[in-house]
Amino acid sequence: MTTTGTVLDDIIVGVREDLAPRRRAVPDAEIEARAHAAAPALDARARLAGDGTTMGLIAEVKRASPSKGALAEIPEPAELAGTYADSGASAISVLTEQRRFRGSLADLDAVRERVDVPVLRKDFVVEPYQVHEARAHGADIVLLIVAALEDGPLQELYALTGELGMQALVETHTEEELERALALDPQLLGVNARNLKDLTVDLGRAAALLRRIPAGPLAIGESAVASRADVEAYASAGADAVLVGEALVTSGDPADAVSSFRSVARRGRPLPEGAQA
Repeated sequence: MTTTGTVLDDIIVGVREDLAPRRRAVPDAEIEARAHAAAPALDARARLAGDGTTMGLIAEVKRASPSKGALAEIPEPAELAGTYADSGASAISVLTEQRRFRGSLADLDAVRERVDVPVLRKDFVVEPYQVHEARAHGADIVLLIVAALEDGPLQELYALTGELGMQALVETHTEEELERALALDPQLLGVNARNLKDLTVDLGRAAALLRRIPAGPLAIGESAVASRADVEAYASAGADAVLVGEALVTSGDPADAVSSFRSVARRGRPLPEGAQA
């Protein structure tokens, strides 16, 4: 749930403003028709789960961020996505938010055409229109940020995602958000080490939340990955996969970084205190 004046609030204001002209150009009825006519979505959970022995990886095409500013030019997002996929990435995340991340739906289109792995539309989804838009442009996964949504809209958007054959990555960063997310019985449950309300990062807090996730959802650690050691830390906390952007686009050798991160052994979720193996 949002609090007036946070970074997240400011981003969402811009997202709504940028949505308005797209909606005028392609009205609701048309975007819904395009979504239903799109090729079936890929099974992202299965691809991220793999054989269960090593960490899944959502590799992100990311030009900029609110916390760091410009990260990489990425003139050819499809080329970078192809490198990720060819190097073993389980899925590709494409930023489509324009103002803070310098992304676009054109990037999503280009990446979708190039890769045959699941694609995540990474944006601040607050309207059903955006879910239909994601499917119409070939996304298999939609990000739903619990901090950005009240329970009613969160449930509506989650249900719509499933109706369109996609899967939602439900993102949390506090215990209260985790409980709200678990009420959805999600297939993909993210824990973000970055607090989107003030942009602070705490991998330790994220690890503690990951340990609270029960068996069932595929747990995905987000943010705070600068090295293989950070992926190891997420694995030790029970993450099944990680979502990484900055470390890949600034690495100088994204293929090597993808291979390194993907080779980290999966540990499984730690047993709750007092539980018997």
